[in-house]
Amino acid sequence: MSDYRRVRIPGAKYFFTVSLADRSSDLLMREVAHLRAAFAVTQRERPFWCDAFVVLPDHLHAIWTLPPGDADYSTRWGAIKARFTRGVKASGVVGWNPTLRTDSKIAKGDAGIWQHVIRDERDFRNHMAYCYGNPVKHGLVESPTE
Repeated sequence: MSDYRRVRIPGAKYFFTVSLADRSSDLLMREVAHLRAAFAVTQRERPFWCDAFVVLPDHLHAIWTLPPGDADYSTRWGAIKARFTRGVKASGVVGWNPTLRTDSKIAKGDAGIWQHVIRDERDFRNHMAYCYGNPVKHGLVESPTE
């Protein structure tokens, strides 16, 4: 089994990809209002700067800058995911199982979040471009400006 380690650097910029367990779902876009609400409450409780945030049907990408002395993105993502799940469940969405994960993901303790520490300005620009280009790549828009 792999030994996953998450890099934690206080005050750093991080690029995240968060995926639904069901990669065929369009839940994130259908229920984006719940996602926005979960994000807003979490950001008020545990401030951080959001440099980019792009939502696709089954996954999202974000770039955050954490405050000086703070490296705790895990608690923030946990709160966003929990609030989103509660909001979706309360709205009565049918046929969605938030606990749907493969046995291998469960064994690894995989929560469906991948992070990357932004190393420098060039790396930051590359990840911003990725966020802008991803909806085009997936055919959701024709231009990043959309």
